[in-house]
Amino acid sequence: MADKLQVVNLSHTFEGESSENVLDGLSLNVADGEFVTLIGPSGSGKSTIFNIIGGLIEPESGDIYIDGKRANGTRGNISYLPQQDSLLPWRTVEDNVVLVQEINGSVDRGAARKLLERAGLAGYESARPDTLSGGMRQRVAFIRALLSPQDLMLLDEPFGALDELTRLDMQDWLLGMWEADRRSVLFITHSIEEALYLSDRILILSDKPARIIREITVPFKRPRQHDITLDDEFARLKREIYGLLKAGFRND
Repeated sequence: MADKLQVVNLSHTFEGESSENVLDGLSLNVADGEFVTLIGPSGSGKSTIFNIIGGLIEPESGDIYIDGKRANGTRGNISYLPQQDSLLPWRTVEDNVVLVQEINGSVDRGAARKLLERAGLAGYESARPDTLSGGMRQRVAFIRALLSPQDLMLLDEPFGALDELTRLDMQDWLLGMWEADRRSVLFITHSIEEALYLSDRILILSDKPARIIREITVPFKRPRQHDITLDDEFARLKREIYGLLKAGFRND
């Protein structure tokens, strides 16, 4: 399987009153149609990695390749879903969904409505974001990301602000939508269970300066159901990842 994304020997330091080395020789890849999750301590550089991949920050050293082409400092190569849905309150659900298409100059409202129906949002096309629940708003934001032309999706803790029951429901919904679309996904979460439930592979980051200290291939077949969380292997992997977290991710 070809790589959709390659991050090669990435290092970066933020200069200010005191220099802060954030990334140190970090390398990772995401194959076509693969769901890969980054998990690590708060402040370990996960958002910086996303900003560099998205072209918002030029790395101090190292390279980003998307579809085999060097992409350092170039924008427009990814679709992005942040923790906050970032919906525009003055636009309807449908108008929020097609926003990226408007920017790209080609709007397909028929496709937007079909995706909204698949997301359980039929009948809400004319609603304003402030009338929706948190889970519904995140569904709208995800549909907007799906309608962007880029095949690489970066999902930055999109369920972090939701309550536990809504979060579990959204995980199942995300997997159902992703199974039908199979884009390449790089996902950030602080939840070990969420990482194990959603991912093909989990990349564990050290504390700053961040580097990959462990890669775990998730062994569970797809499509997945939440009863895998009761599996002995699921519990073993959860303990392994938790042990790395508790140890502070310092493998010097």
